[in-house]
Amino acid sequence: MAGLTLARTLALAIPAALLGGAYISEYGFGLYPCEMCWWQRWPHFAALGFGVLAFVAPGPRIWTILAAIAIITSGLIGAFHAGVEYGWWEGITGCASLPSSIDVMDPSAAPLVRCDVAPWSLFGISLAGYNFLFSCLGGIAILVSSAKK
Repeated sequence: MAGLTLARTLALAIPAALLGGAYISEYGFGLYPCEMCWWQRWPHFAALGFGVLAFVAPGPRIWTILAAIAIITSGLIGAFHAGVEYGWWEGITGCASLPSSIDVMDPSAAPLVRCDVAPWSLFGISLAGYNFLFSCLGGIAILVSSAKK
């Protein structure tokens, strides 16, 4: 694939794959997202929009670059979240502590998910850590590919 064509394809495929994985882990395996997990999803939603625009709107290179920036932004949020999970630094207090009251008898209450506890890891890397790796490497690959003529 030529540079921009590859970059546009990656700009659409990477956030779609990462969001797909997030929703499969949530609905298929019960790994509900914490607040910081949602923070990582929002830039991927934006990247999907930019990725679509890269195929249908004038100026595909700028839309592709915006998608790459959004993907990298998600990765950087993932790096911060992973650091909180690994105990390298403190997270956002409201996200990493238990609420003062929980109504366990309310079946409509959403599950309590803490940001400072990794619900799953593989080779010692949490989902937030994998988002950091895949998003940052993917975003850089998009930027490099979009720069090629």
